[in-house]
Amino acid sequence: MTTNLQAYQDYLLKEKKYSILTVNAYFADILSFQQFLKDQHDSVSLESVVYSLIRSWIVYLVENDISNQSINRKMASLKSFYKFLLKIKVIQVNPLLKHKSLKTPKKVQIPFSEKEIENVFEMHQFVKDFEGLRNQLIIELFYATGIRRAELINLKVSNIDFSNKTLKVLGKRNKERIIPLLACTNDLLKEYLGLRLEKLGGQNSDVLILSKAANKISESFVYRLINDYFSSVSLKVKKSPHVLRHSFATHLLNNGADLNSVKELLGHASLSSTQIYTHSSLAELKNVYQNAHPRNQK
Repeated sequence: MTTNLQAYQDYLLKEKKYSILTVNAYFADILSFQQFLKDQHDSVSLESVVYSLIRSWIVYLVENDISNQSINRKMASLKSFYKFLLKIKVIQVNPLLKHKSLKTPKKVQIPFSEKEIENVFEMHQFVKDFEGLRNQLIIELFYATGIRRAELINLKVSNIDFSNKTLKVLGKRNKERIIPLLACTNDLLKEYLGLRLEKLGGQNSDVLILSKAANKISESFVYRLINDYFSSVSLKVKKSPHVLRHSFATHLLNNGADLNSVKELLGHASLSSTQIYTHSSLAELKNVYQNAHPRNQK
């Protein structure tokens, strides 16, 4: 790894506080571009790149059937790297300064219906043993708090405030937020913690959600769990933790929550990130409009 790449890695991890997964994703894109320069442009260095070379990489990616969305992600990784090189005065101009993202089709996120979620809790008689309660709690936390998969995996017992019925969540870029807990979620947590203590058998751990072997659960485990449980109640193609987060936001908005409150609960930095959930509420909005507008009463 070159000196500048090493410095950039340190900057992302230590100053920007990005997760190792995020940093690895950035570097995969940068190193892919570096390999392209080596193969196609006589090993031109990353530091001496001009936009025409980046443009040739975009053409190469398109010709190899890489989606516009994936290409845009790669360009974002490069742009961030060149902004860093500009910051430390290695380059004078960011070669991607005037780059415009490729157009991508907007994907409509389809949340679970309230009935589908209700059916999960009704159809699955969760056994009151450690694994049964843990699985129920995972689904409950996703739908009751709207947290992300990584946030759930990293929850600690010390994050729970039972007296105030709140949960402290460590979000993206180590930004903390406090989420209120429903009474039913609070009670389920207490019930689960009793069995968790037995599972640990004297071991010392602050990790909230544990695997069968009393270790930290994996992202793939959480994805499979949500997919398995919701496959029995929903025909939707995508059944993931993110769809549950999406459902949390959509159902709150459908039932009268204001956009700014939902933004705070989700841990979004700006309202624009939260506004994507308003599209899912359009059917509900149409219903309210039809029933409330005076002209429709005639």
